Amino acid sequence: MKRLYRSRDDRVIFGVCGGFGKYFNMDPVVFRVIMILLVFGFGTGILFYLIAFLIIPPEPIN
Repeated sequence: MKRLYRSRDDRVIFGVCGGFGKYFNMDPVVFRVIMILLVFGFGTGILFYLIAFLIIPPEPIN
């Protein structure tokens, strides 16, 4: 079963976009651009990022 985690390896701030990138098998830059567009376009990107940071657990250490 696939789980969503905050990335420990591919992180810029808290690893949320890196975690989305791993979960959807996409480049995390795509999610970072989407976040930037949400911040400057609608102003909701910061709120969404903070909520995702609080809800999504960190990637377990193997």
